[in-house]
Amino acid sequence: MRNIRGTYKKPKVPWNSTQIKEDKVIMKSYGLRRKRELWKTQEQLRRYRERARNLIAANDKAKEKRLIDKMVKLGLLEPNSSLDNILALSITNLLERRLQSVIVKKKITDNVNTARQFIVHGHIVIGNRKIKFPSYIVPSEEEREIKINPLSKITVKDVKPKSEAKAEKPVEEKPKEEENATAEAS
Repeated sequence: MRNIRGTYKKPKVPWNSTQIKEDKVIMKSYGLRRKRELWKTQEQLRRYRERARNLIAANDKAKEKRLIDKMVKLGLLEPNSSLDNILALSITNLLERRLQSVIVKKKITDNVNTARQFIVHGHIVIGNRKIKFPSYIVPSEEEREIKINPLSKITVKDVKPKSEAKAEKPVEEKPKEEENATAEAS
């Protein structure tokens, strides 16, 4: 059966220039390809907050503990948190837990775009599982198991920060004497 509930909601005001600028900054810093990815994350956060508000109203301690435990397992909250901490979460907290962001934070790659490419091409594994989705929310227990796929053609030596790659490639300069000689001959 098809899931009827949508995975995201578009903004009510589509051409709000300040919102567009804020979204662009977030998309660039977290390596999101489309606004839809941002909207899905916002919807996910909206649902967590809604559950927290409903639990505050219902005052159900068992469900409250279950939700807080889930958020702690995902690495979004500290162990002794309350429902108010869930209401205080922002979109950046959730985006930081994406596989794409965690790989950059662990310094496996130097930027989010490279991280995204490695994930999509199957060069990243968590434990023994190959994950091909950059939007995968990494639980805190699995974070230490992230590594480059041993069966991949890419090795750790191939992954270099841009500064090292530039340092290895020396720029060949012509001596000034040769430049002057070629200019005089012309």
